[in-house]
Amino acid sequence: MEFSDEEIERYSRQLVLADLGGPGQQKLQGAKVLIVGCGGVGGPAAMYLAAAGVGHITLIDGDRVALSNLHRQIQFATAEIGDEKTEATAGAMKAINPNVRVFQIFAPLDADNAPTWIADHDLVIDGTDDFATRLLVSDTCVMLDTPLVSGALGRWSGQVGVFTGRPCYRCLVPEIPPDAETCQRVGVVGALAGVVGSMAALEAIKVITGAGEPLQGRLLIYEGLKAEARTVAIAPDPACRACGGRLARPE
Repeated sequence: MEFSDEEIERYSRQLVLADLGGPGQQKLQGAKVLIVGCGGVGGPAAMYLAAAGVGHITLIDGDRVALSNLHRQIQFATAEIGDEKTEATAGAMKAINPNVRVFQIFAPLDADNAPTWIADHDLVIDGTDDFATRLLVSDTCVMLDTPLVSGALGRWSGQVGVFTGRPCYRCLVPEIPPDAETCQRVGVVGALAGVVGSMAALEAIKVITGAGEPLQGRLLIYEGLKAEARTVAIAPDPACRACGGRLARPE
């Protein structure tokens, strides 16, 4: 794959990176990434992956832009309130990099469509805010052997992890917590979305290009109020019904 003069200029700061360079840029341009959720995590991740030159990005979200989104989901404009989140996010991505192919699915992910929609991609970023969808995405990625980057946030803290095989996200969260928190319930500081979404994009770039050490089997936790970050290991659960081999299809 050869780069045009425009592409060499556009990606010049990445092409000179010793751990990425031309081969890494080619991998980015040939990659297919699926982003589930165009909100606080998925939006910034989508913008940075488009800017980085990921060649094929699919967006899945069944929601429309709301006024309450705008303090943290800065890929949207006030004039886009009421628009499909996938359409508005795709427009922002194409404004940054018209070379990227962006595909939109304006619908919720469910057990029937998840295997089909995930199967044609090299990597999935999960930026959703409910555990049922998170577990569905993880279970499907385990079944299809697709790398997963998962990001979450709430209040003043966020987390990012990479899951490829074992351990999987279900090893971390076996079932839907009875007291599951959402941003709507507990709130979230807007700038945190940019931190976590950017981290998710960075981990995706590392997985695609083979650069550095992705957060495989580890969870990076960022505490915004204290300006502290720590990384914890995730132990494989021998009884996990996903990566333990007992899950026949996503639930």
